[in-house]
Amino acid sequence: MTLPQGSNQRWSLDFVSDTLVCSRRIRILAVVDDFTRENLALVVDTSLSGARVARELDAIIAVRGKPLMIVSDNGTELTSLAILRWSQDRQIEWHYIAPGKPQQNGYVESFNGRLRDECLNETLFASLSHARSVLRAWRDDYNHVRPHSGIGGLTPADAARRVAQPHPPGHPGNPGLYL
Repeated sequence: MTLPQGSNQRWSLDFVSDTLVCSRRIRILAVVDDFTRENLALVVDTSLSGARVARELDAIIAVRGKPLMIVSDNGTELTSLAILRWSQDRQIEWHYIAPGKPQQNGYVESFNGRLRDECLNETLFASLSHARSVLRAWRDDYNHVRPHSGIGGLTPADAARRVAQPHPPGHPGNPGLYL
């Protein structure tokens, strides 16, 4: 698999689990643009079916356009008939990593490590709405405040703005993504 050369070329997604203080399990769907490192979504619920994942992906696409490819593991939600139909209907290539090889989905795995270390391990969620609120704030900070070394010290939101410029590479009006 080649490295993406622009936003929306490849998105990666994966699930993270946590629990509420009442011991109820929650699932978090994380979606990342591999080029800009933007977190496109953190969907929190007690369960997330393949059909729900498809609806959430449609919501992201409505805002930013569709990706050429999506990369994920072989989880049951992501190999469901709903996802297979969805990707075929939208003509989006879906690449499944090899079983037991999370390093093949490194962008979202790295993101999930940060999410776990900086937010999930530091917060006791009282309710589903509390988890959603905390994760919304953390996502905003991740995308808009913190620079990322993998994208030239830019924030993911700044990286996305840079690649959205209408000037071709090398044009004086396009300083490029990497500094």
